[in-house]
Amino acid sequence: MAVRHHIIDRPPSALWAVLEEETLYGKWVVGTSESRRESGTWPETGSAITYTVRLGRKEFTGRTVVRRIDRPRALELEAESGPLGSARISFDIRPWGDKTLVLLDEHPLRGPGGMLHNTLIDAAIQLRHRAMLARLARVVESWTTESGARAGTGSAE
Repeated sequence: MAVRHHIIDRPPSALWAVLEEETLYGKWVVGTSESRRESGTWPETGSAITYTVRLGRKEFTGRTVVRRIDRPRALELEAESGPLGSARISFDIRPWGDKTLVLLDEHPLRGPGGMLHNTLIDAAIQLRHRAMLARLARVVESWTTESGARAGTGSAE
């Protein structure tokens, strides 16, 4: 199981402001871009977003579904990758003084990824999580003010 943690220099409300904005996923989820709502009201249980994944000149469409939400403590997603299967991605969100401690747990759930899961895959996921959590922190810290309110136009860059 690949679990990683990161402290974000904003309160949990600021993190939630970013997690609830489906168009920002492409800014912090490593390998994705152009996220958009597919169905439901994000991030309510059962709602989904789609996004583009680019590998060289190839483009693929991915889909993520909210499987569980327990504001302000947890968000659990299932990222579907077509024939490769799906993965469970769980955010455990904790107040940490005036900051937020995020614990990210991801593991293959269905398909070949789940059957071939091993420590080498976990190591690769750990590297991805390190980059993803750092990007998420940058987006949260630049997209929100200290109080957790949206800042500017929502541009994370």
